[in-house]
Order: sequence, then C-alpha cells, then structure tokens
Amino acid sequence: MTNESSGDLSVIDVASQKVIATIPLGKRPRGVQISPDGSRVYVALSGSPIAGPGVDESKLPPPDSTADGIGVVDISLGKLVKVLTSGPDPEKLALSKDGKQIFVTNEDTATTSVIDADQGTMIGTVKVGGEPEGVDVSPDGKFVYVTSEEDGAVFVIDAVSRTLLTKFAVGPRPRSTAFLPDSTRAYVPSENGSSISVVDAKKHKVIATIKLTGELIRPMGEVVSPDGTVLYVTAGRGKMLIAIDTRTNKPVWSVEVGPRPWGVAISADGKTVYTANGPSNDVSVIDVASRAVTGRVAVGDKPWGIALRP
Repeated sequence: MTNESSGDLSVIDVASQKVIATIPLGKRPRGVQISPDGSRVYVALSGSPIAGPGVDESKLPPPDSTADGIGVVDISLGKLVKVLTSGPDPEKLALSKDGKQIFVTNEDTATTSVIDADQGTMIGTVKVGGEPEGVDVSPDGKFVYVTSEEDGAVFVIDAVSRTLLTKFAVGPRPRSTAFLPDSTRAYVPSENGSSISVVDAKKHKVIATIKLTGELIRPMGEVVSPDGTVLYVTAGRGKMLIAIDTRTNKPVWSVEVGPRPWGVAISADGKTVYTANGPSNDVSVIDVASRAVTGRVAVGDKPWGIALRP
C-alpha cells in the first residue's frame, strides 16, 4: 500500500490483516506494481505538489524534479534499493507481460515513458493526451491503454514497438482501465461522468456505456475477478465498492467500504477485495461471498495505490 502524504509503503499480512512493515520511499508515492516473480515492488514517486481539480497551480510551490522517479523496493531486504529515472511527475505505472519494461504516465508533460526494468534506463517516450493518469497493459501483452483526464480519451500504445496506435473518446476524467483476462474487452471509468465505458479491446472502440447511479458515485479504480465475470469499481466520494456483472454489464451489488476509496486489488482466488481509503488512512477488506467488509487495516497517511504479491 502506497501512502501519498507520509511517503512510505505499508506492508500488510493478508492472513492476520496487520501491517508488518513500513518502508520509507520518498515524495508522493502513488502507482504501485509488483514484478512477475514477486521479488520487487515498483512505485511511482513525484516531487510535484498535490493539486486536485480546480486548484490554481500558479500558487503552488515549484516541483522538486529531483524527487521524481520509479522507486524499486527489494522485498527480501524490505527496503528501497534504487530510484529509476522516469520522466517528470510519474503518477501510475504498468509492467509489460514479461516484466522487462515499465510504462509510466508523466502527468506534467502529457507523455508515457518506457523504462528498461533490468537496466534502469529510459528507452522510449510516447506523446499522449493531457494529464495522463491510468496506464494498463492488456493481459495478452499487446497493448498499453493510457487514460487522459484532460482529453477524456484513451491513448493506445503498441507494447512491443512502443508507438502510438490510436486514441478514442470516453467519458470525462477517465482514471484507469481494467481488462478481461482474455483481453477482448476493457472498462474505463469516468469519474466526472459517473459511468464506465465498455471497450472492444481488439478494435479499440467503445461499444457500450454503463451508467452508475447513487449519491456522489465517482468511479475511479477497477479490478476484474480472476475468472473475468465481475468488475469491481471503487466509487470515490460515493464511498462504495460496486460489483458489475461483465456478462450483462449491469451492477449486481455494492457495499460501503469507507471514505473516497481509490486503489483496489483482488486476491488470486477472487474471494477477497481490498480498497485504499485515503481520508481515513486505512484499507478495507471485503469478503465477496458475504458482500461485506470484514476488516479494516490502519496504514499510513493518505493511502493511494495497492498491489498484492503473487
């Protein structure tokens, strides 16, 4: 669990639901991924000041570019071992299928950087839309979807050639992407549109829109169940985790998990979902069978991203 304001990583034992370590990282850790072999944790670190929607950025302190990079945590050592050059203001990251490349969204420069994970060097930069945030690789390893909050669009990158293929419009302020395990479909939440775009991930085309209802429902983070039948969506200010049947594209149940849930992850067996609740500084544990919150784990200040070790 990355904690944006306290600048550290909370390591949680899922069996006991307790924090077993806290690892200092640096400024504003947000996006987080674990290497396929489970030996390393990659974290996006940013020296840019926090600036939400509507903030006058001219009144903010200047960015600290020396703090930007992708932190590498050695899990066996339990500490940050190096920081990779990433481009300015990295927000989220995704790994190629083989774990050898890291795709990073650079919010301040409207680019996606590509890093060689082993060499620790940048090997490419792709121009995308304004304020890119979400970056996700399709399970088949062919495509990288980057969401642009400013453009209300998804930019599609060829994961092998590292070139821009196309882009397509979605709802306002898209935050992330989740793919079905077979890579045929993708789901893109629109925070400001209270909706989710259903995308043909082969043709890169929106084929349906799921409209969400309820007070302050602002879809942000997503994860698909291992069998591909359920999409779980965090509702931001709406405080909910929403389960959507991917066969019908309809919400089937929801549960209140905490204030402004953002990051979300699911266990390998699909039985447990975890959400990061920023304002309350904790993680909710949701049992899928009972559709209930069965525990909450206190972590650092403003938890943001969450990843489960394989």
